Amino acid sequence: MYLATTGRRDAPAPTRTGGSGRRIPGTVLALGTVSLVTDISSEMVTAVLPLYLVLGLGLSPLQFGFLDGLFNGAASVVRLLGGHAADRGRGHKRVAGIGYALSALSRLGLLLAGGATAGIAAALATDRVGKGIRTAPRDALITLSSPPETLGRSFGVHRAMDTTGALLGPLAAFALLWATADAYDAVFVVSFCVGLLGVLLLVLYVPGQHRPAPAEKTTPRGRKVLGALRDPAFRRILGAAALLGAATIGDAFVYLLLQRRLGLPVGWFPLLPLGAAACYLLLAVPAGRVADRVGRRLPFLYGHIALLGVYATLLAPTGGPALLLLVPVLVLLGIFYATTDGVLMALAGPVLPADGRAGGLALLQTGQALARMLAAAGFGAAWTAWGPSPALWAALSALLAALVGGWALLPRNPSATQAPEGPGASIPERRTV
Repeated sequence: MYLATTGRRDAPAPTRTGGSGRRIPGTVLALGTVSLVTDISSEMVTAVLPLYLVLGLGLSPLQFGFLDGLFNGAASVVRLLGGHAADRGRGHKRVAGIGYALSALSRLGLLLAGGATAGIAAALATDRVGKGIRTAPRDALITLSSPPETLGRSFGVHRAMDTTGALLGPLAAFALLWATADAYDAVFVVSFCVGLLGVLLLVLYVPGQHRPAPAEKTTPRGRKVLGALRDPAFRRILGAAALLGAATIGDAFVYLLLQRRLGLPVGWFPLLPLGAAACYLLLAVPAGRVADRVGRRLPFLYGHIALLGVYATLLAPTGGPALLLLVPVLVLLGIFYATTDGVLMALAGPVLPADGRAGGLALLQTGQALARMLAAAGFGAAWTAWGPSPALWAALSALLAALVGGWALLPRNPSATQAPEGPGASIPERRTV
């Protein structure tokens, strides 16, 4: 197992003075560029898909919600298969490439499907499967190519580049629709071409394999995914992530509550996520650097306190300018993602063996995603039965309880069992790509 700490904290400040500890590895920058381009492609389609399906093809919101929820749930399970396949023969790049290619091809599927519901469903399924397959191998490549003491910064840089694509994608889609008089086919064609560019960048600039250092522990064949559960520290990280995920109601509900409180016109609704994404973009790298300095446990917990602030702000009495509610909610939501998304991967990565890292991260991502799905379903049911305010009070209470549980569950030094032994032990050097 990779030696992730020389002290008693989960992520000590860098101790090396060489240049390699100060630079972002080339693999991380290459993967960030791939994610940026791919997210432009993905978000172009995501931004217009509800309009295309509901207004253009006449699907009911219930039909669209069912398809979207079903395929998002399937993607969570596919992550496990992608992680397992990537760890077998260290095929992280190959499996991630298959995922990126499937997502690109799904845009072509939407173009060819026309108005056929079965074709649309197949295209959406292909996109979600591709996303599920690529996520864990990509994050594993980041952990395997970065010095462990700078993992927070590496994930921060990657997530910032990824979010840049998420911001540019909707803008490109709406610009295309404006220029082509609502020609959705043009959006799908451009999205397909941009997605193929992302695959090409992966093939050309991301190294194919990571050779484990001598100190890196291996996992028995066939046990790489569920074998991560044998590690007590990983079990506690997974439990905390799932517990806190079960109290996370989801962005869509936050934006709906915000729209109801402010009475925003429906046309402005798609722009709300851009505010939170912009804040995430600005804070992702600083949050990663802070996590590397103080340890990743506290930023992850403080991020959920920011989410608690979102709930509390939405419950605050109305009155005053709309910006007094809009800005705090979007900023706090951006802080939440900046301090939890990549930080969780940086917290768990060093605990996992090098040849089982993709599978372990896939298990963690799947557990968190399924917990959030349950939270969204529960909040939706509570909203229907009690109304929005009582449902939000229930979510706030659940998050408070989850924070207490997460504080108790998250290990303060998850990699302590992997700490070097003896006066001469040190972290093996890694070369930046």
